[in-house]
Amino acid sequence: MSFSKILIHAVWSTKYRKPLLNASARIQLFNQIRLYAASKNIHLLEVNGYTDHIHCLISLSVDQNIAQVVQLLKGYSSYWANKHLGLPEKFGWQNEYFAVSISQSHLERVRNYIRKQESHHAVKAYAQEYEEFVAKYHFDQ
Repeated sequence: MSFSKILIHAVWSTKYRKPLLNASARIQLFNQIRLYAASKNIHLLEVNGYTDHIHCLISLSVDQNIAQVVQLLKGYSSYWANKHLGLPEKFGWQNEYFAVSISQSHLERVRNYIRKQESHHAVKAYAQEYEEFVAKYHFDQ
């Protein structure tokens, strides 16, 4: 049997970064994402976000890749949101996302960061957070 422990922190935003996910919508959507992930054998360790984006902490299995997992989560969650949340306009995610690997030694720190998204974004806008991620991980190079 093959084993792997590849931890990925993936983040993507709503289409046009529109703040469509109020607290109630987030709770419902993130619960559905958890259920869907489990049904597809996606090891979703954490999921949370704010009105205009989502963070997922994923442990990839040997037969999974980042693009495949993100596509499944984004596709299903968009479909489910449009069918069940009654949002004021059609819901969708932006095509792009970013993902970084996380070492086991940083696992709890990243988990806590994801869990505390509401308090984090009370003082920092997602646009600022996005620019900091791009700079920190040198995505612009």
